[in-house]
Amino acid sequence: MVLTRIVPSQPALILEGQKRHLIATDLHIGFESNLVSKQIFVGKNTSIIESIEQLSSIIDSENPDDLILLGDVKSSIKTISRNEWDEVPLFLKKLQEKTNIILIPGNHDANIQKLAPDGITMISSFGLVIENTLLTHGHTMPTENFSHVNKIIMGHVHPVFFEEDSVLNGQRVWVSLKVEKEKLFPSSSGQIEITIV
Repeated sequence: MVLTRIVPSQPALILEGQKRHLIATDLHIGFESNLVSKQIFVGKNTSIIESIEQLSSIIDSENPDDLILLGDVKSSIKTISRNEWDEVPLFLKKLQEKTNIILIPGNHDANIQKLAPDGITMISSFGLVIENTLLTHGHTMPTENFSHVNKIIMGHVHPVFFEEDSVLNGQRVWVSLKVEKEKLFPSSSGQIEITIV
């Protein structure tokens, strides 16, 4: 049975069983191109360098066996932008120097295999099962083949908390819920835990 734990003060999760996996999702590398088209400038390579540094620091402190990226590594949906041609391979190579990388494509990751350096493990967008847990981006419904799992960890949704008088108002949050399993897998019963990173 795998255990999950949030990396303190970081947008990352540890999944620990026979191995220790670091989970991250929805990096949207190259999103600055969209901002530039709206005349918003954040500085060339600013966010990619910050993303590499942040994940490198987590890898150093948590010492995982691998980094599992739950999709939307890049930002554009159907194409590869000029920034993504440079930044996605740089990002993957730098982190690959620290640990193994497993990539589960999301809805923004069309043709991402063209950007991935050798040695990156590419998984189907349907997801990856580790012991009793399905890891998926979340843009596709899980198939009945995954009905044996007890947990799903996904991204894609980008949940934000809204309550006007709360200090959390407008902050990105994670969602953890338990639902009746037959709502996802009609042939199953019981409960399933879903974590939206």
